[in-house]
Formats: sequence, C-alpha cells, structure tokens
Amino acid sequence: MRCTSPVIRSLLVSLCLNIGFAIDALGADIAESPHSLHAQRSALPDPVNRVVQRYKLDPSGVGMVVQALDASEPVLSWNADTPQNPASTIKTLTTLVALDVLTPGYYWKTYVYLDGTLRDGRLEGNLVLKGTGDPYLTTENFWNLLRALRARGLQHITGDLVVDNSYFQVAPEDPGAFDGEPFRSYNVAPDALLVNFKSVRFGFYPEPTGKGVRVVQDPLLANLRIDNRLAIRPGSCTGFQRGIAFNVPVAPEHDTVLFDGKFPSGCEEYSFSRTVLTPAQFAFGVFKGLWEELGGTIEGGVRVGLAPQADASGVEPQPFHVHWSPTLAEVVRSINKFSNNVMTRHLLLTMGAKVYGAPGTVEKGRAVIADWLKANHLEMPELILVNGAGLSRDTRISAASMAALLRHAWSSPYMPEFVSSLPLSGMDGTLRRRFDDEPLAGQLHLKTGSMDDVAAIAGYAMSRSGRRYVVVDLHNAKDIHRGYGENVQDALLHWVIAN
Repeated sequence: MRCTSPVIRSLLVSLCLNIGFAIDALGADIAESPHSLHAQRSALPDPVNRVVQRYKLDPSGVGMVVQALDASEPVLSWNADTPQNPASTIKTLTTLVALDVLTPGYYWKTYVYLDGTLRDGRLEGNLVLKGTGDPYLTTENFWNLLRALRARGLQHITGDLVVDNSYFQVAPEDPGAFDGEPFRSYNVAPDALLVNFKSVRFGFYPEPTGKGVRVVQDPLLANLRIDNRLAIRPGSCTGFQRGIAFNVPVAPEHDTVLFDGKFPSGCEEYSFSRTVLTPAQFAFGVFKGLWEELGGTIEGGVRVGLAPQADASGVEPQPFHVHWSPTLAEVVRSINKFSNNVMTRHLLLTMGAKVYGAPGTVEKGRAVIADWLKANHLEMPELILVNGAGLSRDTRISAASMAALLRHAWSSPYMPEFVSSLPLSGMDGTLRRRFDDEPLAGQLHLKTGSMDDVAAIAGYAMSRSGRRYVVVDLHNAKDIHRGYGENVQDALLHWVIAN
C-alpha cells in the first residue's frame, strides 16, 4: 500500500532523517571508540605517538598491549609478539607462580642445632644454623631468633658458629658482571642463610669539631673493620655520593672497607647501602654483635658446614629452635612493591627445592615455571627466563605473553594477594612518587622495570568508565631509561584512563 498523505510523508521523511543522523552519530562513536576497530588496535594512540615523535624514538623498540579484563580482544596491540627485555616486570611471573605453587601461607624455616652439650647456659661445642632460603631474614627477624635462644637458656658458646647453606646450590657468580657494581645491594647473590640481604647501611655524620666524618654501620658487624679517611670540605650537600669513595681494598671476603674523599660541610647526614663480606661471615658479624648485646658470648669463629644428619636408623635430630619467616604473601608484597632482586631469586630456588627436591637450583626453578605455564595453557615460546628477577641482559618475554599472564592472574584464587603486591600509583613502592598529584593516583597497580636501555611497566589500570584494563609497555631502546621511557608510559596510561 502506498501512502499519499502529505502529513504521513512528512513524518516518514523526518523519521528517516533522524534515523540517519542516529546511525551517523553511532558510526562516529564507534570510530572514536578504542574498543572497536582493528586499525585502532594496531596503531599507537595519538598521545603516545606524539611523545615518540617528540623524542625521535623508534616505535619498533616498544611492545604494548592494553586490554579490558572483560573483553576478548585488546584495545591496543603494538609489536605485541616481539620478544623484549622486561627488566623487573618479569617478577610478576615468578611471584604469581610462587603464590600458586607454594600458596600464600607458605613460610621458610631456619633451624638451630646444638653440636655439643648445654649445661647451665654454657654450650660446650658449636652452634649450627641451617637455612632453607628465608628471603626476609632481616636484622630485626634475626634478633628475634637470637632472643629465642637466650630465652631457652643458651648464653655462652665455646665453639664456632656453623652455617649450613646447603639447601640452595648456586653457581659461583661475579657480583659485578651485570653492571660493574659488585657492592650494590641489587647485585647480591642468593644464599640459603642470607641475613639482612648481606647489606649494610652506612651513615655519615660530620664531627662537631668540623675535622672529620663519623661512619656508623647498621647492622653493626663485629667482624668488619672500617678504614675511615674522610675529610671535610666547605660546600653545600651535593655531588655524587657526597664525595665519598667506597672500596674494599683486597676482595669482598676480606673484612675491611675503605672510605675516602671529602664530605661537604653542608651535609648534616648522608647514607647509602652496600654489600660486604661473604654470606657466612656476614651472618657471623651480625650474630656476634647482637649476641653480645643480649648478654651472650661466643669464643670461636665461623665456618660453613652441615647440620646434624639423621642416624643409621633414619631418626632426624631434633633442632634446639626453629625460626619461622613471614608468609609468602608478605614476602611477595615486599618483592613487587620494592623490586627486590635477591628475594625473587630465593623464590625461584625455593620452588625448585620444594617441587624437585633439595638442593634448590636455578634449573629446577625454571622447570617449575615451565610446568606451571604448560598446566595453565599459557604458551610463551619466546620466553627466556634467566634468574626470575629480571637482573639480566638476556631475559625476554613479549607484551602479548605478559598481558596473557596478567589476565590469567586476575582469575587466580590468589588474585587479591598478587594484585595488592603491585605498587600503587602515587602511594607506595616504586610508584610512590609517580602520579601522586594527578587523577592517576590510586588508579594503577603496576610493576615497574628499569635498567640501562630498558623501561617497562605491567599491571592494571582503572579507567574513568570504571572498566579495569591490563596494561603492558615493554620498551627497549638506547637510553630509554633516562626518562624517555617514563614519558611514553605516562602518555599511554593517561590515554587508558581517559578512554
């Protein structure tokens, strides 16, 4: 039937025009939406591209993925399958696998044995400490262990402190091989009995006379000698390490550190942390200092050995005391918030020992992660995992694989423990001073990674719409760590939040 009424024809034309306008508007919205077109997904967002162009960066050096957790396709996929060095963002893989394999309530034990006879507070013999890789045996926790020994009646030790670190088997390594900084805390190698990360905080305070600098160590190592040759110079509190040169005159196993240089008179105080001694010597230095503070004595020195073994019938010797570490959930939080390398490496070795039997090795730890990826159907053929911490020039993973890992983590039973371990923008960890005065504060849970020629982030972002996104940015380029990488990250994150 054909309508001939002018009124009806007018209404139909108006309706068609309105529908056309609506379709046009809808098309415009779709074209502008970051969730729809493949062309948008496979191109850098304009804000990111502007930063790339401004600093004349090669866009092929960055791999990016942005994907809503409730979406099957990414909003942005740029060089997503290209293997990149992820720096410390690889810690997300190691910590997530550890939470699943060991469970959040896992804890490490440090065993104390008496190799001798204890009578009236006096041990005629040796005190044996057997570690199982506690990654958080800080000075405070070690002090609690010693207090427990005093409470159990031990006071005087006539023999040695024997350190059993056989639970881990770590190949000898040059601590300066990574970047030529062998005494930096981030280069510490794992050890099954590692006290306070083998790290000392040295504090520097000008003497009231103005003629020298007092050096204070924390923890106080009873077996470390300080050769202090620091002098005072007039000037403001500036300059690299405030003019202080740190050196170990012979080798790291020797017991002397040398401070030389001229300290600015404008500094009221200054401090830095460095690693000293071997793990066993460090443990002994802390032990002797704290033990004497608690009223105890030890007549012998330190040596590496084995704890008492099971007898011929298989009966295990009973320890005098067992110290428990914080739970894995607490340890993972410290690892990811502050990007602690040696703690992460302890996780890898611990997983190897628990799944494949002691001693824990890097190879066993890698095998555990490979098994876990296969069991969870996460294919990462490009993955090169060196030590699990990212402290390597050879580690590789793609942005697509990292994004898949983070999406899997969101569905994990231990998602709350994992996500809360990531630095929170503008509030804590390695993001404490980033985005603290912007709308992005509190909207990002991101693991950061940075080393020479690498800048990376991986985690979760909450957009203004209330949707949560996985965000991965792995950037490998010459000098990208000198601020350029962060500028690219900032542009990407602002784009995600705004959209």
